[in-house]
Amino acid sequence: MAKKGPATAVQSAPTQVGAPAKLKKPKAHRLVVKRGTVPPSVFLHTISDKDWEEFIAAACRQRTIGGAKYVSVKVLGNAGDKGRDVEARLQATLVSDGWDLYQAKHYEQRLTPGNAYPELLKFFGHLLAKSFPVPRKYYFCAPKNAGPELHDLLADPDKLRSSLLSAWRAGTHGLSAAKLTPAMEALINTFDFRRFEECQVVDLLAWHAEDANAHCSLFGIEPERGDDPAVPAQAQAHEMTYVSELIRAYTEAEGVPMDLAKVLADEIYREHLAAAREAFYAAEGLKRFSRDIYVEDEFKNLLDMVLKGIKLKVKSPLLKTGLQRHDAAIDASQALAVTDSVLHTRLRGGDLPGTCHHLVNEKQLTWVR
Repeated sequence: MAKKGPATAVQSAPTQVGAPAKLKKPKAHRLVVKRGTVPPSVFLHTISDKDWEEFIAAACRQRTIGGAKYVSVKVLGNAGDKGRDVEARLQATLVSDGWDLYQAKHYEQRLTPGNAYPELLKFFGHLLAKSFPVPRKYYFCAPKNAGPELHDLLADPDKLRSSLLSAWRAGTHGLSAAKLTPAMEALINTFDFRRFEECQVVDLLAWHAEDANAHCSLFGIEPERGDDPAVPAQAQAHEMTYVSELIRAYTEAEGVPMDLAKVLADEIYREHLAAAREAFYAAEGLKRFSRDIYVEDEFKNLLDMVLKGIKLKVKSPLLKTGLQRHDAAIDASQALAVTDSVLHTRLRGGDLPGTCHHLVNEKQLTWVR
């Protein structure tokens, strides 16, 4: 151990007179589209009809209604689907008002009444035939959403009803007047047209994004890590577990009791503690990035990987002191290949050594026996 001396006082820089210095705003964690990749809303224009249905189903599986997700979501779009492209149930059994119907229309243009009315004809035909119970909602889903005319009609249920009946009687918009039977017209006149809604692409994308891994994979989006938190000048309450364990290791090395004040008064230990805190806050930045971007606790998963990877070396009987175990853990962590972690592409220099201090802070490791 080098010769100790009194702590060197840090002199402050001379105060400058004039305008205050401008502070750079820390860069936040965010999701960004990879270079050369089109935005998600544009990408959806390029997929197939079947992929559009699958995307709607995947989005619906992440949707919450009244705090709960659908019990089941199934793509039915095929021969014999009875006009149900995607069926999303609010409960296990298929009952009236217990499910939502998503009608997937993958067109190059916005939806018009001419696109919607033939689907409504089939829908009411199946209701009349009791092919399925009345859904809670019937959603029109198209990559370019509804056009102005259909948008306005969906916002005015009574006008939508009268417009549909007028077109049906006249045999326009792809409808056959012969199919408008008295029973059909009676059903339409009593049906609650507020059940018909447009499901906009922005909502589907928001639901789909709840599964960050699937969303990023589908759309070529990658998480971008922002700035790590600055290291506070003084150790904070939430980091005192690993700091105290380091002080125990310093005490063991010196053979005399030490506390934080004594550590800070010693140049060698002060610098070692400062380096450890820098590593801790580097990993803290990774922890916050994980929390902000991913649904699962990916930082905890990484800590589990690191612990398994370094445990054998840290527990070696050849290591006699706390500082030896500390150094063995840091060396072992830096040699790990944690490619199974979704965070591995965003690792920075101090992250893996910092995870060792996080493991100590969570009382999964100790340096002194």
